[in-house]
Amino acid sequence: MYDALSRHRAIESIVISDTEQGQLRKYYRFRADRWYGGIATADVVGCGMLCKFCWVSESILERPDSSGQFIAPAAAAQKLLRVAIGRRFVQMRLSGGEPTIGRSHLLSVLTEIEGQRRFRFILETNGILLGADSTYCAELAAFRCLHVRVSLKGSCEDEFEKLTGANSEGFKQQLEALRNLSDAGVSCHPAVMSSFSTESNICQLKDRISRIERKLANDLELEEIIRYPRVERRLQKFHLTPSVSHDSRNIPERLV
Repeated sequence: MYDALSRHRAIESIVISDTEQGQLRKYYRFRADRWYGGIATADVVGCGMLCKFCWVSESILERPDSSGQFIAPAAAAQKLLRVAIGRRFVQMRLSGGEPTIGRSHLLSVLTEIEGQRRFRFILETNGILLGADSTYCAELAAFRCLHVRVSLKGSCEDEFEKLTGANSEGFKQQLEALRNLSDAGVSCHPAVMSSFSTESNICQLKDRISRIERKLANDLELEEIIRYPRVERRLQKFHLTPSVSHDSRNIPERLV
């Protein structure tokens, strides 16, 4: 059992470097991807969670110190722009790790994208750092290009502990992220890894979210396991059996 917030801060010391060029962050690739109807994606190194269903390779997940390379925010934004323009995408994101690690770096990347006035930036986050500090959400509110997707790791504290190995305080911080984002006026919605949840637990989660904001509960996205080979290996390793999952070669259109 570990503390998710403390682990985020520890990982930050590995994947973030403060320099005269600004705050550098480790990345391991830039690519075009099919999600959201087509999106330019930059994969970052480093996450404060150890989700047992994670699709990221073990080498990157477990050895952030020896993975990827440090890139300045302006350079990262330019690489994303090249992918987006080349593929005629209007959306972009950071993925592969937790993008809120390196607050100054993320805000600088968003500033570059906002200046283009033609792209939507989807911030996929576990919400731990946003739940721990409401001022982070207040800073994100400055960006009109931004939409935040808070990915809940299970529908309750017990599921969160089972799926991440972290203590249940992290689940409360995820919900608090939704509150902080809503209070700051940031466009957002929650998603939940539902493949290990009962219908009753999902209903109770919607009720908890509705107490923050009813619209957020109505917009709850149900995320389901996609059985990439490395995901299947991890599920077997941790003896987890999803109630719903999908072959990586035949993903339903509703999930793309």
